[in-house]
Amino acid sequence: MNIRKGNPEDMKSVLGLIQELAIFEKEPDAVVITEEDLVRDGFGEKPLFQVFVAEIDSDENEGGKEIVGIALYYYRYSTWKGKTIHLEDLIVKEKMRGTGLGSALYAEIMKQGKRDNVRRVEWNVLDWNTPAVKFYENSGAKILDEWRVVQMDETGINSFLEKL
Repeated sequence: MNIRKGNPEDMKSVLGLIQELAIFEKEPDAVVITEEDLVRDGFGEKPLFQVFVAEIDSDENEGGKEIVGIALYYYRYSTWKGKTIHLEDLIVKEKMRGTGLGSALYAEIMKQGKRDNVRRVEWNVLDWNTPAVKFYENSGAKILDEWRVVQMDETGINSFLEKL
């Protein structure tokens, strides 16, 4: 297994993993981004995210490598802590779960946080994803029960603005 920074050529595989996660999270039709969106948004003049990819040797793919996991993150700013990392997604192909690949990607994010001198790395986890919750708790992460994730989707944004 090799973990490295992702590049534009990896985005087809990254999108495939994002779609696999959406299926796992029971939202198979929720992914609307494209490979082109990922390339533009991650590798343009002002990249909006960075990604680590985990690849293994594979006979299935041309070039002998297959991307089987990702950790996609971006920087945020906390008025209390300063620069932070937000881990948007840590995804491991189903066939590779339990191999330590997820732990390796997670460790890479924490190392990146240390290199960047951030004071916090944060992410969301679904409450029903018991294996992930246990993994994070065992790593020393705090799961904040008193905080709620708040989102406004595109329909909600439009509806809100129409009322102004």
